[in-house]
Amino acid sequence: MFRKFPKSAGLAALLISLAASTAPAQEPAQPAPAQTEIKLPSIVVTEAVTKPLVDRVIATGTVKPVDEVYVQPLVDGLSIKTLNADVGDEVKADSVLATLNDDALLLQKSQYEANKAKAEAAVAQYKAQVIEAEANLADATRQRDRTKRLSQSGTSTVSQLEQAQALVDVSEARLNAARQAVSVGESDIKVVDSQIEDVDLRLARTGVKTPVAGVVSVRNAKVGAIATGAGDPLFTIIKDGAIELVADLSESDIQKIKAGQKAIVTIAGGRTKIEGKVRLVSPTVDATTRLGSVHIVIDDESGARAGMYASAEIIVAETDALALPLSAVTTGREGSTARKVEDNVVKQVKIETGIQDGGFVEVVSGLEAGDVVVAKAGAFVRDGDRIAPVPAEPGTVSN
Repeated sequence: MFRKFPKSAGLAALLISLAASTAPAQEPAQPAPAQTEIKLPSIVVTEAVTKPLVDRVIATGTVKPVDEVYVQPLVDGLSIKTLNADVGDEVKADSVLATLNDDALLLQKSQYEANKAKAEAAVAQYKAQVIEAEANLADATRQRDRTKRLSQSGTSTVSQLEQAQALVDVSEARLNAARQAVSVGESDIKVVDSQIEDVDLRLARTGVKTPVAGVVSVRNAKVGAIATGAGDPLFTIIKDGAIELVADLSESDIQKIKAGQKAIVTIAGGRTKIEGKVRLVSPTVDATTRLGSVHIVIDDESGARAGMYASAEIIVAETDALALPLSAVTTGREGSTARKVEDNVVKQVKIETGIQDGGFVEVVSGLEAGDVVVAKAGAFVRDGDRIAPVPAEPGTVSN
């Protein structure tokens, strides 16, 4: 069976076939003209400029007193009677921080004074005996001389003369003994005097004094306790209230540090910057840790306290120098390089670096002020590549 098509549809198909048979053949497509311009890669560049740089060393450590003074009693065995200072008090040199009970010393002194009075009385008696002995000797000497004259005239016998001479000898011996007794008695007085002076000194030392001015950091003394120099100190004084940060540095960093250098100290947990100064640098480095200590004096009015943890920026040097962002420098075993751009051509140059400050590094040699370099050392460009330089926006290169 044949399907019937509408007349209008058949007529349209016939017209299409006739048009296809009578249409001219199409010309082949022409290739597109070759592109003559090569698009260069856009690379961010930056300029070497002179700017202020600060060479600093970061150190951390603990705040400690510059000098601690231990106050001990100078008299042992006495109980503490009163306390005149507490932790945190500011004291002056020779201030009495505590007093010791002096009852036993006063009793001892009165005994020595009684002994002295007794010795003085004995000396007075010995001196009287000396006077008596001197008188007896003088009398015996006169009698001997008289007997001697009489024996020469035949009136006195030899025996009487010998008795008279013996009496003189005995009188001289008694006189010498009396004089020696006086010397012994005076020596006894001197001994007692020294004992009294010792007690007076101990009485004066019952006031426990600080030899220096400063701040009381520790008080171990308690009323009623027996003071002794063999135990813990009664008080610990921070001399003049001076404190310092004792920080450890590596053996490479400590070589840069010298006494007198400025430092900015920050207490852990705080935001306040405290000015300090390097007081001394340890002359030795620990053989195990390879660390050496640096002492940085801090103002005692800064609010810092001994025992706090802190960090410090020690200013080694400040200068105006040619600098590049760290991102523009490649550092390897053979040194540091940068990719200099001249007439849109990349050229790798060797440079010598110096101070590193934040995101910038000093260029000691290899570049001059105004030279343009590739801002990102990791950019995919090689020596001799042509690029389309794009100046970096300020503040974006150093990141």
